[in-house]
Amino acid sequence: MLRHTVGRAYDDLADLAERGPLRTRGTSPVVRDIGYFEPRPGALEVFARIGAGDRLRAMAFRLEQGRDLRWRCTAVEVGGPRRTRPDDD
Repeated sequence: MLRHTVGRAYDDLADLAERGPLRTRGTSPVVRDIGYFEPRPGALEVFARIGAGDRLRAMAFRLEQGRDLRWRCTAVEVGGPRRTRPDDD
């Protein structure tokens, strides 16, 4: 998915992959629900509820369609507000 991700979302997704917030022991994660909102043509804000055992996590991401008509992820979050970084000033 990283090659379909741009800007800050690339760094956020790489950080999430490293931390593995959806990894579980035993029970495999299962998508329980998905939904989306279209704030404007060519942009989608998508959410998924992911269950694993007795835990339920949330994942949200934004997709934007480029001039080449390819969709790219421009923002991603898992389980709550993203962590602040020194360059967030």
